[in-house]
Amino acid sequence: MEKSNVFFTSFKATEHENLLQKLHRLLKKAGIENIDFEDKYVAIKIHFGEHGNLAFLRPNYARVVADYVKQLGGKPFLTDCNTLYVGSRKNAIDHMETALMNGFGPYQTGCHVIIADGLKGTDETLVPIDGEYVKEAKIGHAIMDADVFISLNHFKGHEMAGFGGAIKNIGMGCGSRAGKMEQHCDGKPDVNQSKCVGCRSCEKICAHGAPEIKDKKAYINHDKCVGCGRCLAVCPKNCIQAHFEDSVAMLNYKMAEYAWAVTKDRPCFHVSLICDVSPNCDCHSENDIPIIPDVGMLASFDPVALDQACADLCNKMPVIAGSILDDNIKALPHEENHEHFHMTHPDAEWETCLAHAEKIGMGTREYELVKI
Repeated sequence: MEKSNVFFTSFKATEHENLLQKLHRLLKKAGIENIDFEDKYVAIKIHFGEHGNLAFLRPNYARVVADYVKQLGGKPFLTDCNTLYVGSRKNAIDHMETALMNGFGPYQTGCHVIIADGLKGTDETLVPIDGEYVKEAKIGHAIMDADVFISLNHFKGHEMAGFGGAIKNIGMGCGSRAGKMEQHCDGKPDVNQSKCVGCRSCEKICAHGAPEIKDKKAYINHDKCVGCGRCLAVCPKNCIQAHFEDSVAMLNYKMAEYAWAVTKDRPCFHVSLICDVSPNCDCHSENDIPIIPDVGMLASFDPVALDQACADLCNKMPVIAGSILDDNIKALPHEENHEHFHMTHPDAEWETCLAHAEKIGMGTREYELVKI
């Protein structure tokens, strides 16, 4: 397979060209005008940010993409699917309220928001793909109803997938609630009860009643657990641990196949912004300080090459002092793999996702970085 072109521009701006104008120029150079948008419904998949999180992409960037699509004759809408965990985006009403609170209204973005999997996360399209791990992907209906698909990705760290980029935004993000459960189902945590203080934080965050308290200690009922990982994030004593030996790779395989279900057989375009590179997903109701400085904006027709290019650029950046990445590097001086995202979350990895995405034909990890 030939190398894919990934177009890149930094966040440096001048008095003659601001960042929004620069993003528009990036989209043009990357070839977005080669897509036929005339009278087409265009899904722009973006993460609206959990309430309390401030690391998500600013709605101004979404406006650039939406306005460009309209200029080319398309009918854009911003979209995402409901979450598996308890939070501010667990149903379409709360999700829309959060999107509006975070600035994703039609006057700010130039288009409307549609929650793709409906009120309760059950409005889905079954997409046959006959993959190695997924036979029929469960994708939010409005996303599959669109004629053209654009992913607008905030590139950042992720506690299970290593990083969240294009494939994560598409595969996990476009899954209905049942689709998210299918992708997560192989990773089920346990509690180190010697550390547990019975605070019930895990019990409160779980939408499925999996954490249970016995003798003032929590344990995870695996018959109820869907493996979403939220209990790991909220435990104040870090006593909830996932068995990642197989589950991370399985999550990555399924996520790649879900992304393939979304993107195959229709025009797609992908944009990633490497800024506010928080260590965790924007699904958190908080965001820690970034692990590296801002890098730039990238665009490509190939989501695999795009993710690989983003990871490579991030790994060339210096570490921000006081970040989780900095703390972990100091705490694990003998760790052999000092790749930034591995050091941020030593139990996570991302390469199996890109390797599998390449294997199933989504794209290639070989790319040419075209700087503009």
